[in-house]
Amino acid sequence: MSMHGPDVTDEDLGMRAFQLRKAKAVERAAERMRHSLADQWAAMSNHEVEELEWALGELWAYIARDEWDGLRFGKLDSHDVRMILGYGRELRKHSRNAVEVLGDIGKVVTAKG
Repeated sequence: MSMHGPDVTDEDLGMRAFQLRKAKAVERAAERMRHSLADQWAAMSNHEVEELEWALGELWAYIARDEWDGLRFGKLDSHDVRMILGYGRELRKHSRNAVEVLGDIGKVVTAKG
């Protein structure tokens, strides 16, 4: 029996911890992008920022932590962001294999070194 009470399972705690780690990683990545893109970031709509963060969260969940830690989000430009947003739309619509789309998102980011 769990020491966390009858309503919270170890699985629930694990899922919540995963979601918190993902949110924190995406927040750091978005902050780096916001800082480097400055005015271009400010011109993005709230919806675009949310979609970008969602796509990055999906990437975080897909790739290994050490690979994620090596990504340089601060080097992305507005073209890269538009590409990631496009791939994110594909991912949401399930128009292509999710692994392929996530690989394409990863390629956009890793191309920046």
